[in-house]
Order: sequence, then structure tokens, then C-alpha cells
Amino acid sequence: MKHTKADNVDGWLIIDKPQGMTSTQVVGKTRYLLHANKNGHTGTLDPFATGVLPIAFGEATKLVPYVTDGKKEYEFVVKWGEQTSTDDIEGEVVATSDKIPNHAEIVAAIPHFIGKIKQIPPIYSAIKINGQQAYKLARKGQNVDMPEREIEIYALELLDEYADSAKFRVECSKGTYVRTLGHDLAIFLGTVGHLTELRRTKCGNFSLEHKILLDSLEKIEYVDKRRKSLLPMETSLRDIAEIAVSAEDAIKLSHGQGLSPKNYANFPQGSTLKAMFDDCLIALVRIDEHKISPIRVFQNNNKKEI
Repeated sequence: MKHTKADNVDGWLIIDKPQGMTSTQVVGKTRYLLHANKNGHTGTLDPFATGVLPIAFGEATKLVPYVTDGKKEYEFVVKWGEQTSTDDIEGEVVATSDKIPNHAEIVAAIPHFIGKIKQIPPIYSAIKINGQQAYKLARKGQNVDMPEREIEIYALELLDEYADSAKFRVECSKGTYVRTLGHDLAIFLGTVGHLTELRRTKCGNFSLEHKILLDSLEKIEYVDKRRKSLLPMETSLRDIAEIAVSAEDAIKLSHGQGLSPKNYANFPQGSTLKAMFDDCLIALVRIDEHKISPIRVFQNNNKKEI
């Protein structure tokens, strides 16, 4: 089947982002490959980073906050003894140290970085300062005063050690800069350091088991077959309880109308639920004593007629 114009396409594509590409470039490439009207990513990965980059298509873009607000997991390698301007391999070396921490020192340092901690994000980041992205100001040579923020590290594990570097796994909250974590860890250990590898292994409910390589997607000859790589919209909502609604109630929700809770009495007050009809996501709803109210309504182009 030939496609001469972009179509309405809904769902998730979990790209294993290759090194050297920006997240925006991946969005553009996948939109072209699926001939889709609308898509977007769920949080920038640095160009040198690889791994899980969920791309939302069509109505799934309404669910992006539910993915960006979720936990993230990364594997990263810190090279000891060299600090760079960007805290990764893309910057210039700005400081050096002869100190290479040993195994016992690294293991002893890890507990200090678990829990709620403070970070000062890198100046080479997309955070906006007075309306402009910090990295653009930094490249102009302007002084950038980055505000401190609180993030949470749920787990930090030493995976491997090499002659002058170490590999870690971290599970963290949104807003965590792993480059900064590597930098701060090195400083705590009495040395300096920068990231030489960064790979995101989980993002919200998505992990590497859901991934597809861009090269693999390109090799699929027909657009319709490429679209079979899409995951359903509700895949990003596995942690949210499901409520099966009738055809009549599905129509009401589709029109933004609320429902009576009397037929759906088994759910706790104040909870957010995904309303499903015939295996299709109709809406995200909030249930209280008097009403079931839609908070996100989906015009799913792939669903059957109600």
C-alpha cells in the first residue's frame, strides 16, 4: 500500500537511540518512516547517549507526562581522573587528577548518593534560564547560574571496574542528570571524572525488551508493516487500574461526558483509571462519590467503531 500523505497514527514506538543522534532527529526520522502526522519524544537523551527513547504517535502524545514522570534506569561508565566541560566525552578536558578510587572506596561512597539528594544540573543542558536554553548561553561564553534541584536516587549499583573507570546502574526520578551524578561521585571520591558511556535501559513502563533499532525499522519495506512495530497507547499505563465500560458509556466518555459511578462501585474514591471498551483505550478517568469524570479523552484511530 502506497502512502502519499501523512496519516493519523496512534501508539508507542520504543527506539533504541543510536549514539550521535539527537532525540529530535529520531522524532523526525520515525515520523517520516511511519508517514505519521504527529509524534514526539518523552524526554531528551544526550546525543552521545543510547538506549530507550519512547516515541509517542498521535493520541499517545497525550500520555507523554505519564512516561516522563516515571522512574528511569541507566547504565553509565565514569572515567576517573579527567573532568570535561560537559561532563561527558563531547567536552574539553578542564581538570585532571592522579587519584583513581579503589573498589572499597567506591562501594563506601554509593550509600551517600541513594535517596533524595541535591543536584546542580550541567550548564550544557536544555534547561531554560530566563527563557533561553542553558547550553546555548554556555556556548556564547555567558555565565550560567544553574539552580539546584532535588532529585531521588532509588538504587545505585557498581557493575564493573576497569583500569581507570567504573560502570554503574542507577534507578532515578525524572529530572536526574546522570552526567552530574558521575561528576559528583568523582568529587566525593577525591578525584574528577566524566561519563564515557550512557545508556538508558528503562523509561517509565518501557524497557529494552520493547525496543526496535532505527536501522531495523528502515529495512522494513512497507509503511503498514513498519506500523506493526507500534505498541498500543495503554502500554504506557500498565500501573493504572483498568475499568471496562459499556458501549453506551464509552460514547459518553468519548464526548467528554461524565458517568454515574453506581455501575462501577468496586474502585476506590479519587483514583485514576483507564477506561477501556473492546480492548481500546477510551479515556483516563477519575472516580469519586458522585461522578466518573474524564480527564483525558482519546480519539483512537485504530479502534473499532463503538
